[in-house]
Amino acid sequence: MKTIRAGVVGPGSIGINHARIYSELPDCELVAVYDANKSYAERAAAKYGGKPCTSLEEFAALVDIASVATPTESHHEVGTFLLKKGKHLLIEKPIATNTAQALDLASTAAANNCILQVGHIERFNPGLEALEQQLANPRFLEVTRLSPYPNRSMDIGVVLDVMIHDLEILLHLVRSPVISVDAVGIAVLSKGEDIANVRIRFENGCVANLTASRISRDKVRKVRIFQEDAYLSLNYQKQSGYILRLNKGAIKRERVKVVKGEPLQRELAAFVTCAREGLVPRVTGHEAAAALDLAIRITKQIEEADPRKKEPALQIPA
Repeated sequence: MKTIRAGVVGPGSIGINHARIYSELPDCELVAVYDANKSYAERAAAKYGGKPCTSLEEFAALVDIASVATPTESHHEVGTFLLKKGKHLLIEKPIATNTAQALDLASTAAANNCILQVGHIERFNPGLEALEQQLANPRFLEVTRLSPYPNRSMDIGVVLDVMIHDLEILLHLVRSPVISVDAVGIAVLSKGEDIANVRIRFENGCVANLTASRISRDKVRKVRIFQEDAYLSLNYQKQSGYILRLNKGAIKRERVKVVKGEPLQRELAAFVTCAREGLVPRVTGHEAAAALDLAIRITKQIEEADPRKKEPALQIPA
């Protein structure tokens, strides 16, 4: 089997882990890294191999596939450049800064016969995969995702940084049009919102309540799903879950069997396979665009309610 040549654009706090995994995957070789900050590329290359490139043009000439883990505002420009060079891409989430850019990336990938996968990593969490096998017609979902302050991704708020993981999963699980969104959020340490809550109603009657925070002391990654015959609970972080069912008048608890693994390794291994065999990725550009569109809708609603952006009331002299 021909070795596939992989590279990483943006080997920073997230991208360097892409470099690590590419260097470990079978039939895959990390051949190039590029970053506008030369020291990041040199650090990644020294640790995991590959050439620290001095330009995106030089990088593109060396690779078959690439991860784009740059700041969100550069995803469209970098992604478009590489797709037009015929490179298969995994772009970290969110796919772009707006829906038009996201759909343009998907169109560019199709026009150049390239695979475009988007880094919604929780879709590769073994716990979610195990839970999905028990899922049938969810009616209510309660989703909680809390993190300590990250000191990264400060160009976006918590909805686009953190909640978007759960929004993409939500659209995947419910598979029904959104009919209403009721969101609140507060900026505490950042310009954008650091904590947000949203209630989403779907056309099929399903309701979801999501909370995301990046100013929590502890990490929490949980989803609870209520359906007609069961209650399902998943801890993403621990990759564990259980189901409660009514059995002969009593509540029976069943453990969800999970074969644990590193989600990022599974995600990148799947990307390599899709690129090699021309398969449809688990999270395509269009699916990522739908999640982004919903996240932007929520963010705009939060921004419009921000009291800091409202003009002060006109004071009428006595």
